[in-house]
Amino acid sequence: MDEIQTNTAKTRRGRRKRRRILVPIFNDVLREPLINLAQQLGDGRMIQVLGVVSVKSDEAMSQASSLTQGLRTRVRKAVRAYGGKQWPRIIASTNPVFDVISFISEQNVSLLLLPWSAQNEAYCEIVESLLERAPCPIALLQGNAPSKGDRILVVLRPGPDSELALRLGLNLARSGDYSLSTLRPEGPIDDAQISDNIPGINQVLEHLPQIKDAVLVSDDPVQSILKQAENFDLLIVGACETEESGGDLNDPLSSRLFKESPIPVLYTCSGKPIEIQPQPDLVGIGAISILVDKWFAENTFSAKEFENIEHLLKRKLAQNLTISLALPTLNEEQTVGNVIRTIKEALMDDVPLLDEMILIDSNSTDGTREIAHSYNIPVYIHQDILPQYGERHGKGEALWKSLYVTHGDIVIWIDTDITNIRPHFVYGLIGPLLHRPNLKYIKGFYLRPTRVGNMTHARGGGRVTELTARPLLNLFYPALSGFIQPLSGEYGGRREVLQQLPFSCGYGVEIGLLIDILERYGLEALGQVNLIKRLHRNQPLTSLSKMSFAIIQTAIRKIDQRDGLQLLQDVNRAMKLIRHEENRFSLEVERIAELQRPPMIEIPEYLARQGENDAALSKR
Repeated sequence: MDEIQTNTAKTRRGRRKRRRILVPIFNDVLREPLINLAQQLGDGRMIQVLGVVSVKSDEAMSQASSLTQGLRTRVRKAVRAYGGKQWPRIIASTNPVFDVISFISEQNVSLLLLPWSAQNEAYCEIVESLLERAPCPIALLQGNAPSKGDRILVVLRPGPDSELALRLGLNLARSGDYSLSTLRPEGPIDDAQISDNIPGINQVLEHLPQIKDAVLVSDDPVQSILKQAENFDLLIVGACETEESGGDLNDPLSSRLFKESPIPVLYTCSGKPIEIQPQPDLVGIGAISILVDKWFAENTFSAKEFENIEHLLKRKLAQNLTISLALPTLNEEQTVGNVIRTIKEALMDDVPLLDEMILIDSNSTDGTREIAHSYNIPVYIHQDILPQYGERHGKGEALWKSLYVTHGDIVIWIDTDITNIRPHFVYGLIGPLLHRPNLKYIKGFYLRPTRVGNMTHARGGGRVTELTARPLLNLFYPALSGFIQPLSGEYGGRREVLQQLPFSCGYGVEIGLLIDILERYGLEALGQVNLIKRLHRNQPLTSLSKMSFAIIQTAIRKIDQRDGLQLLQDVNRAMKLIRHEENRFSLEVERIAELQRPPMIEIPEYLARQGENDAALSKR
């Protein structure tokens, strides 16, 4: 294939073609910097350069051979200048529009990037035809491509194409040293108010504090935008789809900007008319998608990025941070010893990345605590911690009380039933927090194989995640929909944040923490890291059902708090479990009330303990 790769990954993703940006270069319109712009807009997508030699219908194709060779030489030189290694594809065509559209359909093109050249009448006709017919979004650049350090202004107009304009602006800001501002004009542009015609845009901009957003009220919005543009280096504007304009360059604002703008203009449109209006319950889905896509690209990590543990130690010491690892357990004698030994040797004995490791036990009846003692690891029974506040059961209760007995500025939790434990389960969580000070909380994700009889299913785990947690988040907290495994047992965060959060006592603790951090600190405070693969024992369906019941209660509680409702006080807290015995079914009622602990910072004993820790540190 004739491709430029915009990242270093060489692996194929199955047989599925990767999405890509197409840069068609015509024999009489060659803009080399457009290739570099495509790489900056790409956000990990491949860049496909397609050279097109236009041949008149009454001419023989062979007559274009010299033009084809010349274009190939020029395009290859341009590709090399921007780091490409693959040979670009060159075609001769009597119908360039048809061939470009066919290429788009065949190659999974997700964006068509074109230059504008008003002086070339034949080329203008090609561009206008592509604007009307291309089955993918289009970005049309008039003027020079931006340079790093430039100031970008995105004009947000009525219609879905503003979502594309904002997305491309964010990609540029991420790829280089660009500053990004948005301008929302209100006035007689197509008799529409911008605030009411970009559903969800306010929610998106609230989570992007780095963007300077302004609302422009003017009787002549076009002239005002042109005036504002004098302070910027690139103007990005989406098409305004109205019955009169059809989403092309004939709408008044786009036409005047292209003719009169004092700076380069990047014009975006869907490339084909929208025939079916979106249903009311889907309004705003594009705006949320921008936010989640940006977060996923920037805040998803791999444990392999942090394999240099010595480097992590240097970063920890430079930031004067301490790190605690707490291991919640309940009857894990089969695996807990290997977990402790593996992590202790690599991250405490060989390289002191961890300052402490504790076992926080839920009153195991097997040899779990004795095994931990044999490795000189402090052991706590969570029922014995802060007994004056009553005894509750559940994993969340253990995690909440582990904040009381640990000391680190960063607190990491991992489950102790992992059978394929490796040090990266811990340093993979620590790495993002040490490299990104704005991150408050990190979640692990991985492949979760399951065994059914003698068969292993590589992707069979995470049943509660896929059937309960992710649907709930997509419905009520779509900003969290990019989390691959929101219920994973491997996660951690900064004490300054964790101590201010309420903890659900049972299985709802994971989803509750995610929601609370999102609402208090925004999506940028959250991250996720690929821990590759996790092997552990699989729980029976009845246990998973009870887990789901608790998770749903936690989600309802958060919705109640957010929207001022009282749903939770009216719901049933008793679950009727189906029991099957030989020749008969029966019901067994179990009360599963997902209780909640207040933020640890509100517990006087904790404040006193933290004061003692601070005093001890000041004496060192």
